[in-house]
Amino acid sequence: MSRTAAPASTDGRRRKGEERRRLLREATLRVVGRGGVAAVTQRAVAAEAGMTPSLVSYHYPTVDALLSATLAAVNDDCVAALERCAREDDPVRALAEFVAGYASGRTEALAAEYELFLQAGRHPALRAEWVRWTAALDALLAPLVTGRAARAAAAAGVDGVFLRCWCDPEPWSAAACEEVLRALVAR
Repeated sequence: MSRTAAPASTDGRRRKGEERRRLLREATLRVVGRGGVAAVTQRAVAAEAGMTPSLVSYHYPTVDALLSATLAAVNDDCVAALERCAREDDPVRALAEFVAGYASGRTEALAAEYELFLQAGRHPALRAEWVRWTAALDALLAPLVTGRAARAAAAAGVDGVFLRCWCDPEPWSAAACEEVLRALVAR
């Protein structure tokens, strides 16, 4: 029995669905970035995305599903960046460049990410993404920092550098990030 390829119309519908889900996740980031997680409703996201609420509920039946998918998509990019940093000759410098670059000019998106990560303490579906982030960060730090406690302290420091880069009124340069990160891994 041979398998036949899906009709082109099926592939087109699949691509259209994937594109709509991407647009809905981006709209969710904007809504969270402006008003926090409490501002996320299917209607608010639909309005932000220029879609109908029924289309939002078709792709994401609950707000929790929408929030989880949004955080997972953002986290995909961040985890991939950490993995790239780990492969560099100087992972600390690469991490500093990532942190400084990511935090500058991404105020709304970064605010949304922090909001979503803070919700991980209350929502088990979001917690999985926090675990994935910390595992990737631990993997990056493992060759640089010996001992579980020291690595956990360095990871907490990296999270703190992200927060400071985002909150400080003056943007942090990659060199400033690198100086702090080197102090963290030298401990």
